Amino acid sequence: MVVGAAPGDENRPENTADCRLPTAHSFYDTSIMKPAPSALQESAGKPIPFWHNPARRAVVYQVVALLITASIGWYLFHNTVTNLQRQSIATGFGFLGKEASFEIGESLIAYSASHPYVRALLVGLLNTIKVAVVGISLTLVLGLIIGICRLSSNWLVSRIAAAYIEVFQDIPVLLQLLFWYALFYESLPPPRMALEPLPGVFLCNRGLIFAVPASHPVYWAILAAFLIGCVIVFLMRRWARRRQEKTGEIFPVVRVSIGILIGLPLLVWLLGGRPTAMNVPELSGFNFTGGMSVSPEFTALLLGLVFYTAAFVAEIVRAGIQAVSKGQTEAAMAIGLKPWQIMNLVILPQALRIIIPPLTSQMLNLTKNSSLAVAIGYPDFVSVTNTTINQTGQAIEGVAMIMIVYLMMSLITSLFMNWYNRKMALVER
Repeated sequence: MVVGAAPGDENRPENTADCRLPTAHSFYDTSIMKPAPSALQESAGKPIPFWHNPARRAVVYQVVALLITASIGWYLFHNTVTNLQRQSIATGFGFLGKEASFEIGESLIAYSASHPYVRALLVGLLNTIKVAVVGISLTLVLGLIIGICRLSSNWLVSRIAAAYIEVFQDIPVLLQLLFWYALFYESLPPPRMALEPLPGVFLCNRGLIFAVPASHPVYWAILAAFLIGCVIVFLMRRWARRRQEKTGEIFPVVRVSIGILIGLPLLVWLLGGRPTAMNVPELSGFNFTGGMSVSPEFTALLLGLVFYTAAFVAEIVRAGIQAVSKGQTEAAMAIGLKPWQIMNLVILPQALRIIIPPLTSQMLNLTKNSSLAVAIGYPDFVSVTNTTINQTGQAIEGVAMIMIVYLMMSLITSLFMNWYNRKMALVER
């Protein structure tokens, strides 16, 4: 027995190394901490089984999905061609060169029934583009005004804007088109009893007919002068912005721009002989001849699309304005800016970066909704193509052309708006 040892120490083993506490590793199963077999094989240089490689397996899945899709597409194509051959229905686009043999009531280019189908389809395409361009322009202006009025501090103005948004958003656009079309034909008199609110301006169930300047070569020069003025104004605005950033001096861009856009065409008109002859419409038989007319179909389609889409644009504008920090408005008021200057110089430029993406969707919706023109008889691309299908029986080709045309119009609009969105976006460093 060892002197000074504690009771029971004699029973302990003399080799104290065997009595060490278990380490942390002994509490865990080290087998579960081993790397995956594939990792071991890679580290050891051994090949990995093909099916255990996730990258190769993903490639196989994609190839299989592509083959299935191609097989379904080939089956549908082959089945369609077989059925067409069984029924002796010709396929292809050879019919586009044949005589159309039908008239189109509204056209931006010269057209008659003796022209081929391809020209008739071009007339319908131009009519669709006209509705889309004019409708988008008016929609943006009206939607901006209604959206700003929706946030007005004036209770009456705000309530009227809110009522407009609720009414026109909740009524289907097709019903609105039918309403405006019926309004023209039911409430307006025939041509012989046409209303004349202004000299040379007539309003009847055939549309709005008004006098226009008689044809003269100088008018093309006036148009060219106006386009040149637009380019000058664009370059001048960029120069004025850079000048203000460098020197702090403000250039009167608005007044000079108005002077250029009005002065250049006026100068060309003066130098071109100052033509004043007018082409005044006159009643001849059951309709007017001369002047320029806006058909009730086009007017009804334009009003329906603009009023419907502007309600959604107004909500987008309202949301974009409310997304701008109130501190921006307070800071602008602190330096003495007027309310219209705050909205034009501070709020709208910042809100524009927010509202551009949803505005793009509304532009596309207006363009695609123009295909409803067939319900009120406006000769857009869908309407002309339907007439072509009824005469030629080329349904597949006709529907394919409709799909391609609207796809291209949507892609062009998206490309332009995406470019503009990137231009307006804030660049982070």
